Amino acid sequence: MNARMVWRVGIAALCALGVPVASAQAPAPAPAAQNAPAPASAPVFKKEQIDQFMAPIALYPDALLSQVLMASTYPADVADAAAWSKANPKATGDAAVKQVANQPWDPSVQSMVAFPPVLAQMGAHPDWVRNVGDAFLAQPDDVMGSVQRLRAQAQKAGNLKSTEQQKVIVQQTAPTTTIIQIEPADPQVVYVPSYNPTVVYGTWAYPAYPPPYYPPPPGYYHPVATGLAAGLAFGTGIAVANSLWGGCDWGHNDVNINVNRYNNMNVNNRISGNGNTNWNHNPANRRGTPYNGAATQQRFNQGVGGAQQRQAFRGQAGGADASRQRAMQSFDRTTNGGAAASARRPGETFNGSRHPGGAGNAGNRADLGNRANGADRQGGLNNRPGANGGGIQHQPGASQARANAFSGVRSPGDGAAQREQGQRSMQSLGGQRGGASAGRQINRPVPARAGGGGFHRR
Repeated sequence: MNARMVWRVGIAALCALGVPVASAQAPAPAPAAQNAPAPASAPVFKKEQIDQFMAPIALYPDALLSQVLMASTYPADVADAAAWSKANPKATGDAAVKQVANQPWDPSVQSMVAFPPVLAQMGAHPDWVRNVGDAFLAQPDDVMGSVQRLRAQAQKAGNLKSTEQQKVIVQQTAPTTTIIQIEPADPQVVYVPSYNPTVVYGTWAYPAYPPPYYPPPPGYYHPVATGLAAGLAFGTGIAVANSLWGGCDWGHNDVNINVNRYNNMNVNNRISGNGNTNWNHNPANRRGTPYNGAATQQRFNQGVGGAQQRQAFRGQAGGADASRQRAMQSFDRTTNGGAAASARRPGETFNGSRHPGGAGNAGNRADLGNRANGADRQGGLNNRPGANGGGIQHQPGASQARANAFSGVRSPGDGAAQREQGQRSMQSLGGQRGGASAGRQINRPVPARAGGGGFHRR
């Protein structure tokens, strides 16, 4: 019995007892629940985390900072570049970048070899590199805002000012917006600063997220070592001309590329345009490293773990037909000397699907005769009585067969002859032990080759 029926029965009972009943109405049904709006996707990283990630590099010159942000989105390339730099400790500046021009790394990663102290720090802390890159891809506005917030704190603490190594430029872009830029004092020489974030920024606002401190890597001496106690210390200046081609676009919270400098450095990987152009992440250089956050995965169309990109990297996307064609050409060269390929008609395939005679009639394929070994084998695969696509006929009149994918395949009718030949061979061998058998040939089965197909990747 539902609520409405109970209400009606109750009214009837009251009327029967003579109890006056005011005009009553059935209870109104409960309003239908409204579908709450879907909550906006939560950011991948909190503000406190991003400040923690950016603390070690927020005081780098703008151009160097921008290229560190770009390179951090390719953590696998960074690891390889750091290993190369460690093996080539004297390579710095533009000369070092030219030495890795043929490496399959993203240009932003190649540019990092110009600054060995920076790359050594990145190579020593791969988890931090990945966090910086993931944060920049997922929340670029928050990352750039964090840099400005940290610079303002360092300036307030008296630890960020113009020196012989750098220029600090403060711009008031709006009543409540201040942009702090850092540039090398000499555009041709870059000094990489080192500092302790727990000191340079003053009192850290997030005790639960302390900033990491990465001192100068071993082997990189800083002349102003005492500067670490009070703020910034600078290492030896690194001479560059075109290796520093990045920049920070503070008006759009993004990074860009100086096309002229970039093209002068990356002569084998030029980009079109003049002046500055926006930087875009290239998923092809991610090398399968998973992206952090569903929105970032969807944006770069990678799925879990970058499966599509790994497939493309292995050459399995869009090139299958070309790979099969190259494999067939290689097979023709190794087995036929190219004769079979020249005999086939344009568009025909080796498997018989479009070959004269159809897929199941291998007995009519005369075009596989005349091998390059000089034997007259025209029709060698033809006119086999009763053959309907099964097996390969043994050719007693042909010269010595070449080992290939079909080695050892015999006609079913050859069994008796093979047994008889084997018995004669064994008798002959048994009767001529002691050295006379040196002039005889002993037929042995062709050893099986690994892989089964005889195709070798070039």
